[in-house]
Amino acid sequence: MRNPCVAHRGWSSRAPENTMAAIRLAVEDPAIEWIEIDVQLSKDRVPVVIHDFTLRRTTNGRGEVKNLTAAELTKLDAGHWFSQKYQGEPVPTLEQVLQETIGRCKLNIELKTDGNRYPMLEQKVIELLQAYGAEKEVVLTSFHEGALYRARKLSGTIRTGLILDAWRHTLPRDMHELEADFLSIGYSRLNKDRVTALKAAGIQVMAWTVNEIRAIRKVSELDPDLMICTNYPDRWHEAMRLRAVRQ
Repeated sequence: MRNPCVAHRGWSSRAPENTMAAIRLAVEDPAIEWIEIDVQLSKDRVPVVIHDFTLRRTTNGRGEVKNLTAAELTKLDAGHWFSQKYQGEPVPTLEQVLQETIGRCKLNIELKTDGNRYPMLEQKVIELLQAYGAEKEVVLTSFHEGALYRARKLSGTIRTGLILDAWRHTLPRDMHELEADFLSIGYSRLNKDRVTALKAAGIQVMAWTVNEIRAIRKVSELDPDLMICTNYPDRWHEAMRLRAVRQ
């Protein structure tokens, strides 16, 4: 059995992260079950797909995402920093991503917030998911428990998940209190006992971000259901092949 592959920000080693180009590459590989993306709100409260709160690293824009409208954001170049091949690749909206992925690949949507930055983020994302009938094809994740609480109040059907890069022994209980059944956690924090405890508590676990073949193989051996989030789905393929040969 192969550990499910999650393409981190799309196939982000081959195309600029969180762009339609990276997402399409992941969707085109039938072995990739999930894509992880980051969502924020534009000035006019449209869910857009971009990681940083500021524009400088991954676009030719300046300032903060929240200060531009969706129309302004989609006019930015979010690809030239990666390679000339992707010059002109725009910042996508979540709606564009849904149109590409529904029925083909599930989405791990990270709600990017520092707590108070986007008071309507959960509402706008959930409204869009409901409009597309995509509630069962996604999980909403966040580092901020408040975002998960708000999401749960808005929808009793959409799954939620906590993001952590730490471990605490109360985690299974804490997840139950959050009504979250998905954990996105830095892979170095996991061992077999921890994965077993989480699985026994009914929590689906995704390990991030695992980019080396040797590390992918090592993490995959903790449990066959453990999801592997990687920038390099090709390396995941190779790690799964090597593991099958060894078995």
